[in-house]
Amino acid sequence: MAETEKKAKAPAKPRKTAAKAPAKKTNAAAAHPVSVSHEEIRQLAHRFWAERGHPQGQPELDWFRAEQELRGKAS
Repeated sequence: MAETEKKAKAPAKPRKTAAKAPAKKTNAAAAHPVSVSHEEIRQLAHRFWAERGHPQGQPELDWFRAEQELRGKAS
């Protein structure tokens, strides 16, 4: 009996995948970023800090809160 030769398979072609749609954002401010100036954020963050009694440390808490509030209101 004759031996049969096995042919080597050609490498698989890369599959085309459908482009993934970006994840839906539930926050309206995240869907449409609003331009807020550094100065506006600074002023509001300073007000928050003063309202909290001028505590030491963690100034970023007031900064992030000011950013969120300004961007949320502007949208």
